[in-house]
Parts: sequence; structure tokens; C-alpha cells
Amino acid sequence: MKKSFRNYAIIWAILLVAFNAAVFLIRPVIPYYEVHYDARFWVAWVCIIAAFAGNLFCAYTAFREDNLQKQFYNLPLITVSYTELVLTLLLGVGLMLIPDCPAWIAAIACIVTLALTVISIVKASWAADAVTSVDEKVKMQTTFIKTMTMEAENLMSCAKSGDTQAACKKVYEALRYSDPMSNTELSTVEARITEKMDALAIEVEKGSTAQVAITVEEIISFINIRNSKCKALK
Repeated sequence: MKKSFRNYAIIWAILLVAFNAAVFLIRPVIPYYEVHYDARFWVAWVCIIAAFAGNLFCAYTAFREDNLQKQFYNLPLITVSYTELVLTLLLGVGLMLIPDCPAWIAAIACIVTLALTVISIVKASWAADAVTSVDEKVKMQTTFIKTMTMEAENLMSCAKSGDTQAACKKVYEALRYSDPMSNTELSTVEARITEKMDALAIEVEKGSTAQVAITVEEIISFINIRNSKCKALK
């Protein structure tokens, strides 16, 4: 996060300095053109600086996450704020170059632009939070099958005989091709599967091939029940 934001902040600072240099050096650079540093000019300048500040804040918000996936979800914040910054720059520079524009018109134009910017950024933030929430919910709902599948795979590697390994593989395959999404309605049957998987681990450790086969059939039966309930809940 620190490196990404630092690099972004450096580019941001360069652009800010370049903008101010261009604005305050325009009088000597363009012959016969006089910049009027009146209320209209300063309203436009403050509007642009506010847009720059908002852009940096959005970048900080996006890059403060250590999780790369969450950073990716927050990228629209930067995109939206960058687009709004460009539009604000165009508006602000235009107002600076129109000497006869009343200050109150410049103020209204800037306030409307900044308000639309804030609304767009808030919407992008809400969208990022919604996607993150859905992603976390999906991860939670798929944890059971992933955990049980990993456990079955571990039991295969711990099996002391070919028959035990083959039996554990049946459980592994049944779990692997099961519906990964859990539901509160499945908590009872999933608890039974967990209980039987714990029992299977003990039996595999003991090397009790006959009992392993019986427990495996019970686990597969519960897995099939779970899969049937999953289909019914769709």
C-alpha cells in the first residue's frame, strides 16, 4: 500500500506544482494577455485545488487496503476522481480565462461541479463496498466445502493402505463435485458431515480399513443429502 500510494502521491504533487506554475506564470508567458487575479479567478483556483485534494483522498482510500483484491475493487474511486479532476480543470481554467465572468456565476458553476464530483465518488465507494461485501459473503459460504475437501485430500495422503486411500478418495471426489455454496438451512447436515469427517480421521490413523469403509459410506450419504437440499434451495 505504502509504495503504491507514495508513487501516486509523487505524480499527483508534480501535476499540482505544474498546474500552479502554469497558472501563475501565464502572464509573462503569453504576450499582451493580462490575468485578473480577482474573485472569479480565486473561486476557480480553489475549486481546482479542492478537486486535486479529493483525487488524492480517493487514491489514499483505494491504496490503504493491504488486500490486492480490495484495492482492485476500489480502483473506480481513482478513475472517477481523475475524470472529475480533468473536468474541473477544464471548467476552472475556462473561468480563469474569461475576464468578464461574474464571480457568483463562477462560484455556482464550481459548487455544482464539486457536488457532482462528491456524488460520483460516493456512488463509486458504495459500489466498491457492495462488491467487497458480496465477495466476503461468497467466501464464507464456500468455506465449508473447501475445508472438507482439503481435509479429505489430507486423509488420502495419510492412508496406510490402498483400500483406505481409495475410500478417502471417494469422499474427496464427492466433496469436490458438490455445490460449494452453503446455506443456513444446511447447517445440520453439514454438522453431521464434519462430525463424520472427524471420525474418519481417527479411523484412518488407526488403520481400521473396515470401519473406514463404513464411515465413508455414511459421509457420502450425508453429502448426497446436502446436495439434494442445495438443489431444492436454489
